[in-house]
Amino acid sequence: MKRFTVFAASSIMFAAALCAQDAAKPEHRDANIQAYVDLLRQDLKKGKVAVLTEMMALTPEEASKFWPVYNEYDKELSRLGDERVALIKDYAENYGSMSDQKVVEIGRKSLDLESRRTAIKKKYFDRLSQTVSPKTAGRFLQIESQLLMIIDLQVASSLPIVD
Repeated sequence: MKRFTVFAASSIMFAAALCAQDAAKPEHRDANIQAYVDLLRQDLKKGKVAVLTEMMALTPEEASKFWPVYNEYDKELSRLGDERVALIKDYAENYGSMSDQKVVEIGRKSLDLESRRTAIKKKYFDRLSQTVSPKTAGRFLQIESQLLMIIDLQVASSLPIVD
């Protein structure tokens, strides 16, 4: 888990540094930021899979049942992640002139994403409980929740607080 934390933090700092460098080239900024976000998300996925593989300690039989369900979970979570990235971009674009209405809009969207992510975790916890075992599902939920909290904290700490 410590390796993932260091990996995620260094990836986020790297992406932030690259984005800062592009501030002088506005015509390329949006395309470059999207490329950095995509690269960062790919790296984080690889890191998560490596941590899950190590921490889950699945038997070959469990792994053959676990990973197909996990891959479905990851696809749903990625779609939600796309929405989250769009919301962060919206926040960044409006940060300097944030109206009360915009704060409410972004706040509600953020809370909606959070509740939908919880629903996805619950759905796949239930599926894994039936597919593999309740203990394996519980281990997955615990590890996944820790990883998501690490990512959430790093993303949140890089965003400026609303004035």
